[in-house]
Amino acid sequence: MKKIVDYRKLLGVTADAELQELKSVYRSLMKTWHPDKFQDESKIEAEEKSKTIIEAYHFLVSIAPETLEQTLADYTLTTTTSGIADFEYKQQTLTINFTDGNTYEYFDVPRAAYIKFINSDSPGRFARRHIFNEYVYRSTSKLVATA
Repeated sequence: MKKIVDYRKLLGVTADAELQELKSVYRSLMKTWHPDKFQDESKIEAEEKSKTIIEAYHFLVSIAPETLEQTLADYTLTTTTSGIADFEYKQQTLTINFTDGNTYEYFDVPRAAYIKFINSDSPGRFARRHIFNEYVYRSTSKLVATA
């Protein structure tokens, strides 16, 4: 997905970057781009750059293998026992709201897979077989709760 690639490029990390490396790179970039280090117009630019760095860091941490491993039990429970309450598809990102209150985003879902999903007799069964374990995902439930 373009968003993932762009964020990795911004932070200068590879796809196999671990959480510790992400944290180290993030801290280094924030030291460089912290708005308090700048004056006048460059301070506005630094604020925008730091916001982008923060967003990229949080996003990459949310899809990191270590993070997904820590939340695998909850994810499995949600995807196997909860029904789909609602969903939205935008720019190859499928957002699914579950009846237990959890929300997950799935990235790089082809339009053809989405069409099969909405046209299937049982979207939940289709998603369990073809979406839940096939695409990069992240939980957005906690993001909404803390916002």
